[in-house]
Amino acid sequence: MVLIGDREEGCAGMRKEIELYRYFLKDSVRRTIDFSITDQSRGTAPPPIEKPCAPDQKRIDLVPAGELRSVPAVDLLAAINNRKSRRSFQPLPLTLEEVSFLLWATQGIRRQAGPGTAYRTVPSAGCRHALETYLCVFNVTGLEPGIYRYLPLEHQLVLERREEGLAGKVVTAALGQPFAGKAALTFIWTVMPYRMEWRYDIAAHKVIAIDAGHVCQNLYLACEAISAGTCAIAAYHQELMDDLLGLDGKDEFTLYLAPVGKVQQLGD
Repeated sequence: MVLIGDREEGCAGMRKEIELYRYFLKDSVRRTIDFSITDQSRGTAPPPIEKPCAPDQKRIDLVPAGELRSVPAVDLLAAINNRKSRRSFQPLPLTLEEVSFLLWATQGIRRQAGPGTAYRTVPSAGCRHALETYLCVFNVTGLEPGIYRYLPLEHQLVLERREEGLAGKVVTAALGQPFAGKAALTFIWTVMPYRMEWRYDIAAHKVIAIDAGHVCQNLYLACEAISAGTCAIAAYHQELMDDLLGLDGKDEFTLYLAPVGKVQQLGD
């Protein structure tokens, strides 16, 4: 039996928790930070632009943005108008050139401005770009199924590992959402928080979430150019997804997902 006093106390606790999480959406925290003692202000070198990989890991060259031949031009107005979340995909492969385009559109580097700074195809608070891009590949021409990571500096993919039953494991880690394993591939964005904390301290975490939205919207629009679709996923089992990617869950952890596959276009 739940007593009235207990219920009221529980409701009051929930209201306080809601207020706390609403505070996260505000920028009030910025006024509480002494920016003179951040690692950037103290002269600490910025963290690397991309996560390193072992010299013996298999790398796959991607098609540079200036050499994309099979990606058609798309009217921006039409792309925005047609953009929607798509959870049903045709059993068709993506090409390596199409994957190259999607990776460039979401995290491609336009110019490196220094050892810890690069201008990309998406905006980021302070140009910090705290995200890493992993691909769970199921059906891409020229790529064996497995877990890959994008190297934006080199515009390459690195094979992290092959995984038996990968599609099923992605679905399980996505809380049973079946379309997460029925696409040609699934983007999984992770975050390395220190890249943003180095400059912004505890004000970093709100803008990391905003940055993820920029990246995924570019993916939605880029998909419209290649007769593909996607659906952003923010509901997943944190520990299962982190374990699948081999992450420590502290200095790097999963933030956002988006399966991509071919779809039937309007008028087809």
